[in-house]
Amino acid sequence: MRLGRTIGFAALSMSACRMTEAVPGTGATPDARRLRSDIAWLADDRRDGRATGTAGNDSAAAWLARRHASLGLRTLPGEDGYLQRFVARSAQLAHAGGPEGLATQNVLALLPGRDPSLRGEFVVIGAHFDHLGRSPSSAMDPEARDAIRNGADDNASGTAALLELARLFAARPARRSIVVAHFTGEELGLLGSQWFVDHPPVSLDSVTAMINFDMVGRLRNEKLIVYGVATARELPSIVDSANTAPRLSVSAVGDGFGPSDHSSFYAKGIPVLHFFTDLHDDYHRASDDVERIEAEGEARVVAMAERVVRAIADRPMRLTPVRVAAPAPMAGGRTGSNVYLGSIPDMSAGDAKGLRLSGVRAGSPADVAGLRAGDVIVELGGRAVKDLYGYSDALYARSPGERVVIVYLRGGTRSTTSVILGTRGK
Repeated sequence: MRLGRTIGFAALSMSACRMTEAVPGTGATPDARRLRSDIAWLADDRRDGRATGTAGNDSAAAWLARRHASLGLRTLPGEDGYLQRFVARSAQLAHAGGPEGLATQNVLALLPGRDPSLRGEFVVIGAHFDHLGRSPSSAMDPEARDAIRNGADDNASGTAALLELARLFAARPARRSIVVAHFTGEELGLLGSQWFVDHPPVSLDSVTAMINFDMVGRLRNEKLIVYGVATARELPSIVDSANTAPRLSVSAVGDGFGPSDHSSFYAKGIPVLHFFTDLHDDYHRASDDVERIEAEGEARVVAMAERVVRAIADRPMRLTPVRVAAPAPMAGGRTGSNVYLGSIPDMSAGDAKGLRLSGVRAGSPADVAGLRAGDVIVELGGRAVKDLYGYSDALYARSPGERVVIVYLRGGTRSTTSVILGTRGK
């Protein structure tokens, strides 16, 4: 998961082990031992931290493809078996002096729906399997230098949850089809999920929802955070109904944008949910190892998530999407600055001559000014914008309440708009 350094970390505590409830009608339950085993394999030092473009990441991708095959999952048309290959490019990578592009791959599979009238519609369940590897550039412990950062919770836990959900749905298919999507490049700027939505293996118009799992292995005090509940009218009741006894303490957050792969889908107008068991002191550190995973708690999260996904996939009608007007997040951005535009940068657009937007927040200054997904900002307040960093410099040189002129490209046509900047968090 990509989060700003300004977020405070919750204290680490171990939640009590509980028996996980059965999935009604299947005879199958989420298996805590299987979850721990999968996390241990992914977070082993032999994977070298699974950084995008490395041998450890490629090894994890090949292993995930074998697991898909062992579950009897189908490949998607047009893909290289279970692999969706691409070259990862990002402004962040270029700014850090990295290579121009990294050959890598998402790992995708299909679970066909059982209802002939609905199997042409899809629910995407996703998680990223990459982590930091040995790089200290995005680590919270740069003093550890090139230590392996295994990312047991971030995000071997989400990857294992996805495999367990695939096993449950393979045993009892839903009415709609399910796409199982393991993304790479998330830590470099949501690159894998952005590639997926820009080169979709199924029509995005046929995707009724995307459910994301990122850091779900450290359930503490029964607390589960579910983002995106306001992105479709039906989601609040679906999430609440899925929280059966023994109930979790669910904190439901409406916003569909955020620092993980669901954001790429919400920018395309697709309802999303993001399951998350909160931050901890091992986030982006070499100490995020399997020994600190709470596997019984993760099994409970998977059990609830299975009910949510099944409710969405089995309902007669599609979800009703909602464009959420939400306050800007307090995380991310330049520490100490409270200026707010409401733009969602496309972190994968390393070759764009400016800052390409993957979306704008509803009701934000950017939205009011008429900016939208796909626009490329090339000038802000009289300062040229060549990339994310030039954009940040131009934006954070301004103050809330100032009116600035933004020059942008839309479909290759140069346009100008005027915007009054807002205050972050309001």
